[in-house]
Amino acid sequence: MSVLLLVISALVLIYFSIGGKTAAIVMSVATLVGVANDGWHLLSFVIGGLLLALALLITLPGDLRLDKFSRPLLGWVRSRLPKLSPTEQEALNSGSVDWDGELFSGKPEWNKLLDAAPAHLTSEEQAFLDGPVEELCKMLDDWQITHEHYDLPDKVWKFIRDKGFFGLVIPKEDGGLGFSNTAHSEIVMKISTRSVSAAVTVMVPNSLGPGELLMHYGTDDQKHHYLPRLAKGKEIPCFALTSPVAGSDAGAIPDKGIVCKGEWNGKEVLGLKVTWNKRYITLAPVATLIGLAIKVYDPEHLIGDQDDIGVTCVMVPRETDGVNAGTRHLPMNTVFMNGPTWGTEVFIPMDQVIGGQDMLGKGWKMLLECLSIGRSISLPALGTGAGKFASLATGAYAYTREQFGRTISQFEGVQEALEPIAGYTYMMDAARLLTAGMLDRGVRPSVPSAVLKYRNTDLMREVINHAMDVVAGRGVITGPRNFLARAYQAVPIGITVEGANILTRSLMIFGQGAIRCHPFIVEEIEAAGMEDQDKAAKQFDGIFYRHLAHTTRNALRAFVLGLSKGWLETAPRQGDIQKYYRQLGRFSAAFALMTDVTLLTVGGGLKARQRLSGRMADCLVQLYYATAVIKQWHEEGYPDDQRDLVEWCLQTCLHDLQDSMRDAIINFPVPALRWPLRLLVFPLGATGLNGPDDKLGAKVAATIVNDTPVRQRISRGTFINMDPDDPLGRVLNAYNLANETAEMRQRLHEAIRSRDEDELDGIALLMGHQRKELVDWACAQGIIKADECPKMEEALTALYDVIRVDAFDADGLKALAKGAKGKRKVVERPGSGS
Repeated sequence: MSVLLLVISALVLIYFSIGGKTAAIVMSVATLVGVANDGWHLLSFVIGGLLLALALLITLPGDLRLDKFSRPLLGWVRSRLPKLSPTEQEALNSGSVDWDGELFSGKPEWNKLLDAAPAHLTSEEQAFLDGPVEELCKMLDDWQITHEHYDLPDKVWKFIRDKGFFGLVIPKEDGGLGFSNTAHSEIVMKISTRSVSAAVTVMVPNSLGPGELLMHYGTDDQKHHYLPRLAKGKEIPCFALTSPVAGSDAGAIPDKGIVCKGEWNGKEVLGLKVTWNKRYITLAPVATLIGLAIKVYDPEHLIGDQDDIGVTCVMVPRETDGVNAGTRHLPMNTVFMNGPTWGTEVFIPMDQVIGGQDMLGKGWKMLLECLSIGRSISLPALGTGAGKFASLATGAYAYTREQFGRTISQFEGVQEALEPIAGYTYMMDAARLLTAGMLDRGVRPSVPSAVLKYRNTDLMREVINHAMDVVAGRGVITGPRNFLARAYQAVPIGITVEGANILTRSLMIFGQGAIRCHPFIVEEIEAAGMEDQDKAAKQFDGIFYRHLAHTTRNALRAFVLGLSKGWLETAPRQGDIQKYYRQLGRFSAAFALMTDVTLLTVGGGLKARQRLSGRMADCLVQLYYATAVIKQWHEEGYPDDQRDLVEWCLQTCLHDLQDSMRDAIINFPVPALRWPLRLLVFPLGATGLNGPDDKLGAKVAATIVNDTPVRQRISRGTFINMDPDDPLGRVLNAYNLANETAEMRQRLHEAIRSRDEDELDGIALLMGHQRKELVDWACAQGIIKADECPKMEEALTALYDVIRVDAFDADGLKALAKGAKGKRKVVERPGSGS
């Protein structure tokens, strides 16, 4: 009994994070009670003594604990902590921590999530979406842009300039619109549902380019000169980071600037002789102001004693002698301006260094902080836009497409594809809005930006692939009728750019997050790196024992919550989803424990353990997206018609989280720890979180098929076009007519099914394009009333038109190959499939 009392006392102290003198007093009392109960029982005395010693260790006088324990421990910890390169140290120092830190804590404070200011639009921003953005979308014909012009039309370029699309986030006092990050995201998302090429053209100057860097780091003269010109489109910017041999790794780029003197505007000034070779640079073919990331060297020591100054961001005007740009890449049949740029020993003055001479060598930090904004907005908005468009169009198509007298949306196989389209789109939108809200609060979410870029582009691929499965042959024939082709072709672009997804998942998310978001590791690394040993030991002493208690608490929480299946965790009552809060709390503790064990045992070798890092990244992704869904449902007031979607998302995230954590444990690189970790994290086995069942899946599939408010919610922010001659409008027009005539068409189908072939007078042999004959027969038979016949014929015409595809004659195909307008024929012959 005494042993049990001692162990329980210790566990309670740890679980509730009670430490210091209070812990020492409690353990002293527990030891005395044990001795009084069992006498000098050896086991109780030893255990009580050890636990009491541990409590007393924490409360020892500082100098004694420092000399006897902390200094030796610091030496051992130094050998385990990851070693950081200068660029990694800068990455660690950039950005800020918000909700991601709570997920790494092991015990998230849910009120911090629910009470945080949400993403929102001002009336001015909403008016811009309803006005200029809507007008821009109406001007865009994606087929003409990608197959005839290979560019945005001149009138579109002019409209984008005149309406301020290049200055969305530039402050009003500098000539821009001064919009929020949420507005930026909504604008890019809406345009992307009409044309990816146009969306990329708008998003790049607002997310990564000289404008963003100038706003945060530019000198007053640079801001006054360039920002108004950028905002009004008088300057078209690009930013060139990626090199052929180094990718987007700024630490490895060979592009360089040599400090020297040269002539600029007729005067000799101090500047840089810049040599670069960049590729994949969006807007480079048309840019008038080229931003560059280079490494600066000062071999003649014109500005200081250092030879190697470091990564620096500069601006090179296009008309400068020696600048080469204008040729184009064609990224997967999207035709936004993208191409290489290069130059050899091009002289620029120090005034062209972003931030001036004082910012030499600080470019990597500048890029990291701005990347966290751009990566949180641009590509996540494109991914969400693709999901919303696919939900809107594919749900409508599945309802209008009929087979065997039934809409294909009633087939379970089709529902199995529609289900993730709806669920993943809701999930992407929730994560997008959670992160946009952080940005608008002034957070620079370096880790969430990587999470969002990776996951939203990955889910975009999942959603578009499922949409293509539903649309089938209708989606694979190139032509102006195809509403999915461009999104399908654009998928690899999002996967690849701004940090390829393999890199982002296997190196960046957990590798950066484990250190950046951990409550203690950053200070321990700083202590380990100090040259002053006394100062290092004191800082380490002040943090290590709290870290030890943190790890022990999370181990205990993971085990206890695993045993109780989360039921001992407290949870908010809003929304009646306590069971999900409890599971997320449980897995947050397990994730925090796994993070500490990984850092302790793998340490600096984590970069080489990319499978482990990737699986841990997947765990963080699922935690982040599940909590984003909760946040979004909370902000919308817990509408009941979204409950099925919310539960589907939470069940999917928890199921995938369980699988990722299980895979991380059974493949943990230290085999001796696999069994203890499985015992702590999955004491009852990795079971019980099976994901959504078929019944829930069918309900979620129906959310994008049935004409209800929740379908409108999922597709909210999409450009809507009801023109029957438009690729999307054709589907939506047919969808509306199908809903209006559903009861009439049901009567017709039942009449045909219930009669013998002889009674049908040959009507069963009619082809799909013989709509008038079918309607005339139905009217003659009294199946359809006379006043219903025109609407019925209109609906059948629209339903047939939805499944038709484009066909080109030989001359038309040759013309397309030359970039001219092809002669297109839509063949009407029965059985042609067109």
